[in-house]
Amino acid sequence: MAGLIPQDFIDDLLHRTDIIDVVSERVQLKKSGRNYTACCPFHQEKTPSFSVSPDKQFYYCFGCGAGGNALGFVMDHDHLDFPQAVDTLASRIGVEVPREQGRRDNKPRQPAHSPLYAILQDACQYYQQALKNHPARQSAVTYLKNRGLSGAIARDFQLGFAPPGWDNLRKHFNTDELLEKHLLEAGLLAENEESKRRYDRFRDRIIFPIRDSRGRVIGFGGRVLGDDKPKYLNSPETPVFHKSQELYGLFEARSFNRQLTEIIVVEGYMDVIALAQQGLRNAVATLGTSTSGEHIKRLFRVVPRIIFCFDGDNAGRKAAWRALESALEHMKDGLQAQFMFLPEGSDPDVLIRQEGVEAFQARLSQQAYSLSDYFFNQLSEEINLQSLEGKAHLASLAIPLIERIPSTHLRQLMQQKLSQLTEISTQHLHHQSQTAVKQSPDYPPLDAYAAQPSDSFTDNRQGSYPLPIRQQPRRQPLRDAQKSVESPNLTALRTLLHHPELAQKVTRSKDFAAEDDLYAQLLVSILEALQKSPDIGYSQIIARWHGTEQGRLLRSLAEKEWLISADNLEQQFFDTIDRLAQRQRERTIQQLIAKSRTQELSDEEKQLLRDLLAQKKQ
Repeated sequence: MAGLIPQDFIDDLLHRTDIIDVVSERVQLKKSGRNYTACCPFHQEKTPSFSVSPDKQFYYCFGCGAGGNALGFVMDHDHLDFPQAVDTLASRIGVEVPREQGRRDNKPRQPAHSPLYAILQDACQYYQQALKNHPARQSAVTYLKNRGLSGAIARDFQLGFAPPGWDNLRKHFNTDELLEKHLLEAGLLAENEESKRRYDRFRDRIIFPIRDSRGRVIGFGGRVLGDDKPKYLNSPETPVFHKSQELYGLFEARSFNRQLTEIIVVEGYMDVIALAQQGLRNAVATLGTSTSGEHIKRLFRVVPRIIFCFDGDNAGRKAAWRALESALEHMKDGLQAQFMFLPEGSDPDVLIRQEGVEAFQARLSQQAYSLSDYFFNQLSEEINLQSLEGKAHLASLAIPLIERIPSTHLRQLMQQKLSQLTEISTQHLHHQSQTAVKQSPDYPPLDAYAAQPSDSFTDNRQGSYPLPIRQQPRRQPLRDAQKSVESPNLTALRTLLHHPELAQKVTRSKDFAAEDDLYAQLLVSILEALQKSPDIGYSQIIARWHGTEQGRLLRSLAEKEWLISADNLEQQFFDTIDRLAQRQRERTIQQLIAKSRTQELSDEEKQLLRDLLAQKKQ
């Protein structure tokens, strides 16, 4: 298991990375004065409001509030977590990411440099070559041709063939004990529980490689060509493959479309590939599991609209309802989930070849139900809404589900719709929903949605400071909204971020680390970091507190740099430092005097008290 990434490596990585190069690889930038501009990649706009500063190594969008350093941009744009973004930037400049021993938490994570990745990639290449060259490949080639697949699609999805036989992979890898153990751990080999004999998991099957968000092969699906069961076989859960989190075809869809607006969720590998063959390169499939909340969350990070396209039979409708239940708690303003059901006995693969891509797209646009329509149609299907009992039954079913929706507007509109169907007042429904939520352990309370931890950085004595959230409407500029209430410590933090050279003029910063002041503590930490490493910039500083309340505060302060008046900045900064030092001096004097009343001070303490009192008189 990989350990922590050393902070000095992150600092050096950001120092060696030019944010202009990183952003321009993903967004077309245009020089504008000292900065570069573009239309924001994180929200739809016609006039560019996205700015990248080569001097500050920072980006910011005036439209949606997105902002950060090169690491933050890669995380947001490529939909990666922090370690993955570090790996991506490190790969760009050809360096290996070191890991320290130990972890701050017990949460399992995918190892960034597991030997399984290389083994799985090697196996993928073996299967691809077998599809081209193996003597037994003809049945697989014939099957794929009969399904209308071209060589280009087979290449894009890296389709392969697992030949018949029990030990093809073992022979290919020329295994020793350690390598065989890795093959078993990667799910490429299986082991008989009784005899302990190991053999190839995939045999005489067409192979569908499953890739993660970075394009690494993490598992396989295999379709049988003979009479073996099951018809489709997936890799088991492994250290790098988790079915409930991964989606087949998502990497390919994002690679082909840099500006996706919607994703179609279908049921199987061949559905994804058949749609791609017809030009619809935005389909994904779950891997033999129901659509989970994690699937929904990942998809909504990529696109604002998801269309679930399932068979119209009973199994397809059950799958659609499970997807709806998973989607409810992720339905925020601006997001859409739709549901389309195909004629019974059809699937996307067959239907799109029968009626053509235009007719299939027409189905998507004209026949897909909105989430709200499908929700009420499904719940009302077997309920007699002409009776009072039926209306009460509908209300009892709908209320706890509606309350899972975090979007206030959608939740209220669905309550209004429920009120129309049941003739129960919205006020009474709201009261009932509050009661239902409090009584049910299955659903979080409403206030869990009202104030997410990322919304603000709170100091109980000084108020709450809003932080920018991507895709929120732009609020009043920080200078105008906060100057009248902003604490001197917060102003000093802001100044230090944008003028790190001031840290070298501050002496004995630990002397004013007020224990009960969060901003002062953060200020001292940053001062010490800058004094220790004078060459680091604020992008490295922010990276040190990534994912924390402090990090979100620093990011907010950094984004608003151009809104700050530069007049007397240095004088204001040192005035704040002086006030902090004075406050700490008064505190220490009071502590020493209080101690002297109960016990004799040491010689060092007496001298310290004399020095502090003398300073106070000056």
